[in-house]
This record gives sequence, C-alpha cells and structure tokens, in this order.
Amino acid sequence: MPHLRTIPAALCAFLVAATLHPATAPSPKPAPDRPNLLYILADDLGYGDVRAFNPDSKIPTPHLDRLAAAGMRFTDAHSSSSVCTPTRYSILTGRYNWRSSLQRGVLGGFSRRLIEPGRLTVPALLRQHGYTTACLGKWHLGMDWPLSAGGWARDYPDGWNVDYSQPIQNGPTALGFDQFFGIAASLDMPPYLFIQNDRTQGRPTVDKTWIRKGPAHADFEAVDVLPTLTRHAVQFIGRHAAAARTGTPFFLYLALTAPHTPILPLPEWQEKSRLNAYADFVMQTDAAIGEVLNALDHANLTSNTLVFAASDNGCSPQAGFNELAAKGHHPSAGFRGHKADIFDGGHRIPFLARWPGRIPPGSTTDQLACLADLMATCADLLDTPLPPNAGEDSISLLPALLGHPLTPLREAVVHHSINGSFAIRQGPWKLALCPDSGGWSAPKPGSAAARGLPPVQLYNLAADPGEQTNLHAQHPEIVERLTRLLETYVRNGRSTPGPSQTNTRPVEFRRPPHPPAAGKATPKKPRA
Repeated sequence: MPHLRTIPAALCAFLVAATLHPATAPSPKPAPDRPNLLYILADDLGYGDVRAFNPDSKIPTPHLDRLAAAGMRFTDAHSSSSVCTPTRYSILTGRYNWRSSLQRGVLGGFSRRLIEPGRLTVPALLRQHGYTTACLGKWHLGMDWPLSAGGWARDYPDGWNVDYSQPIQNGPTALGFDQFFGIAASLDMPPYLFIQNDRTQGRPTVDKTWIRKGPAHADFEAVDVLPTLTRHAVQFIGRHAAAARTGTPFFLYLALTAPHTPILPLPEWQEKSRLNAYADFVMQTDAAIGEVLNALDHANLTSNTLVFAASDNGCSPQAGFNELAAKGHHPSAGFRGHKADIFDGGHRIPFLARWPGRIPPGSTTDQLACLADLMATCADLLDTPLPPNAGEDSISLLPALLGHPLTPLREAVVHHSINGSFAIRQGPWKLALCPDSGGWSAPKPGSAAARGLPPVQLYNLAADPGEQTNLHAQHPEIVERLTRLLETYVRNGRSTPGPSQTNTRPVEFRRPPHPPAAGKATPKKPRA
C-alpha cells in the first residue's frame, strides 16, 4: 500500500495533537520539525514479559510500562524473522531478510558483512538529512575481519588467525553510522571484546567461554556488557544534548545484548524476580532502559525525541519456559511457540513508541506492523521519497503513531523462521508453508510428528490466536490467495508499490498443492 503523505509530517502531527488530543498539544513554542530518534532493541525479550502487553506477567517492567503509558502500544507487531541477524538486517534496510544472501540461521562473530554494498540504510538516510548517527551494542550483521595471512575471516573460525591490529572493514561506520561501540555479534559468540568504530579495544590474549569458546580480551566479562552499553548510551545523550536542542538531531540505535544468553544478571538483580535468573535479567534490562529514558529527561530532550522500544524476536527457550510456567509466567503470553519458530511466539514482539505531544499517551493500535517499517517511517518523518531500490518492504507507521490511520497500513506481512520456512499474514489469516514449527518447538522440522502433518498450516488468528486449529482443508481458496500474494512479493523483489527489484539470491519456498492435500509434500521451487 502507498505511504500516506497527503499532509506534511510536521503539520499533520500538530493538527492531530491540537485537535484530537488538546490535553497533549505542543507548547506554544514549537519543537524542531525533526525529532531525535532513539531506537532501543532488546534481545530475545518475549511479548509476555512486559506487563504493558501482558497484565498476567509476573516480571515487573516499570520503565517499559512507563513508556507505554506515555506513548503507544502496537499489539500486532512482528520481527521479520524469529532470530537475531535477519531481523537486524530488516530494521536497518527496510527489506525482508530472506531477500539477502542469508536465508536461514544467523551469522557468527567473524562472519562477513551481510548488508549489500550500495544499499541505503536507515542511518545513511538520516545522515543525509543532518542527523548524527550512532550504534551502540550488538551488531550481528557481519563485518570483515582481516586475517594475519591475508584474506578475510568467515563464519566460525577459531579467531586466533585474525589480525586484530588492523581496522575492521565494512562494519557499522561503513554503513551510515558516525560512531559505533559494541560487540560483533551475540554475547555468546566470540570474539569477546569491545569494538569502537572500526578498531577492537585491545587485543584478545585468552580464550573464554560463554556457551561458545573463543578469543577474548583479558578484562572482558559478559556480566559487564549491559551496564557498559547503558553507560555509553547515557553519555552519548549527554554529549549531543546541546546540538540536538539547537537543530542537529541524533539517531541512536541502542541494540542491547539482554536478556539473551548468557543469562547473567548483576548480583544486585539476582533473585529479585523470585522466578528465575532470566526473569531477574529482564528486570535488569528494564532498569537499563529506564536509565536511558532518564538521560533524555535530564538533557531536556524528552519532548522532541521519538523513542521506539522493541525486541528482535520472541523469547528463547533457554529462559526456562517450564520453570516460569510453574510460577505462572508465560513469556509468549499465550501465543504458540518461541524464538526461532514460524508460530507467533517466534516473531510477535512488544513494540512501543513515544513522542510527547504527537503520539497520544496511553494509546494502543492493532495495526499490523513489522520492524522493517522503520525505514519508511523515517522517510515519512523527513517528508522525503525513498529511492526505488531502498526500503522495498517498509511501510510508514506515522499515520498510526499520530492516531489517525485511514485504512490498514500494511497489505500483509511475511514471517520467516530459523530454518527458512515462510508464513504470510493478511488480516486474520496466517498461512505457514511448512508442516511444523520451522524452529525449535514441537513439532520440530524433520521429526516423526511433523512427517504426519499436512504440508501447510492455515490459522484464523482472530478466532484462534494460539494457532491450534489448522483450517487449510476448509479454505483452499485462502491458501491459494495467500500463496499467490507471497509469490508476487518474491517475484517483484518488493512488497510495496514501485518498480520491481532483484533479490540478492534466488528465494525458495514450498508451494502447497492445490487444493491442499494432507500428507502430500511438494518439492521446493526456485523463485525470483
């Protein structure tokens, strides 16, 4: 569907705030037209972990709840994938991850760059319009590590053949960020050291193990990473406050490493939840977000900063689902599955937005949204068109944020699981082109239970949000319609209006037989 830009963004924001929500109208002295942008991405935080989304949550999340009370909750928001790397690709490019060269799984700490040369990113777009751009935290989109013997590291080497004295190529500062401080990938992937811009902070001298063994700086400890990133975010806001107040806005992409494994809450947070270590870590993560929000308050930037807070996918089973359930807590809040799955527990996420005076406080929207929508939303805020080869799957959320969407903003959203399985959602209907979870929950791909199931799954989420009743046989026409829509998205290289584009690699998925026939699988067919 086209972006709704019939009224310039700043004027539209003022009219909505002043006429529909007079109690929250801007002060007589207008704020600058371009807000600062703070994008906080938690790692493996479940939809049901945040009390603002799940009143039955047993984990206190006062700072995320405060953000919800002052802004908007998206109750039907999704990551583009149910695992880390691919979702981050979509956030920064506005393009579905499965169009890239990575069509299953995730990258390692030494993997080569994933974002294609010449592709427009969100920070590059914002920098073109005068924004200062920074990335703090977990990158996990690949960067090119030089080897001592020449060439480049790939995927999961032992890491000791990397020349750490040389600059890293094609990392965040080559893709639109003015500055970067963080780690290469997940906190359970070597190398275990901090990177500033394109240089490591010191060199590894020892091996350390947090699930995976690899080179580490002697002083690097996983437990210190979340507090360190929080401190850097607070300092960044303080350093850029004066410039932001006088017309040079910033974009801060804060990609937290928690509550992903290794689950290591600080001593002062241990046993705070009275549930388990994961719940303690969620509480610490919420407190870290609170520190960053307080930094905006102290810098007098809250009123002109658009804050987004989200998770990169569903909660990981390493949180201890059975242990938490025994105490009445459910990280997926009744949605089926968890991280890695094609089921909604894998990709339905808590998603919040706050922009005082523009976004109605305490508001909720059921608009279908995807984390890939950041690109088009930023373009709409800037009132600038995107090039034809950028943001191919991104839809502006600005009408929803301002409280006046005229129609459903998204025609559909495509889901993707860790093993490359597809699903497509339109209205209440969700079609999964696989017989199984596509991930880690039962029925697992290749299991005996999965082999006895129909090749596709069709659910009416309005009546069956837990995805328990497969309606594929009752509605072959919906199976066919949604399959054709997905085929169109794949073939056109985009799901938004505009000239067709080329996928980085051919895209494959299993087309169901028509009409669907239980137990009969079809071979994979290559697509555009």
